[in-house]
Amino acid sequence: MALTISFDLQEQDLDYFRQLMQKTERVVSHHSSEEILNAAKALAGEVQNQVPEFVAIRLKQLETLVAMVEDQDWDLTEEEKLDVLSALAYFTKPEDLIADHLPVLGFLDDAIMIELVVQSLADDFEAYSQFCTFRTNEIERRGPDAQTSKADWLETKKQELHSWLRRRRAEKRSSTGGGGFRSVFSFRR
Repeated sequence: MALTISFDLQEQDLDYFRQLMQKTERVVSHHSSEEILNAAKALAGEVQNQVPEFVAIRLKQLETLVAMVEDQDWDLTEEEKLDVLSALAYFTKPEDLIADHLPVLGFLDDAIMIELVVQSLADDFEAYSQFCTFRTNEIERRGPDAQTSKADWLETKKQELHSWLRRRRAEKRSSTGGGGFRSVFSFRR
């Protein structure tokens, strides 16, 4: 028997998570990009088989965010890397809202934070997922005797998706009337 529980986070609830992220960012600002990525990877890797499915799904998303930063073919700008790293900074702190050792619920706060990060970076996440799917399909389709190099066709697709992503960001900024960053977890001043 499965049990479905759903809940809505109101703006004041989101503010609480934003404040947690800002507090975390101040505490971990001395961490390097590598330390932030390693902490996110550690969280995802260490507990993958020990958590309920709703958490495991979010941990896979966390792994995708890490891959987005590390993927040489995707080649994020430094500013774009900072956006993702700022969102991942939460996972460098050892203490949680809910202690991780509690069965089932221990990773609920981590799952919520991952979900908020993924929603906040939804366009980035979607573009990168499309890029990975394209890359996998093209490698399979072209085979080892392809006439054009991997760099040629990946660069074309990457540029197409990066252009799409920048247009989406610009549309969102203009529709909200602000010129600010799209993420609820931005720490850039």
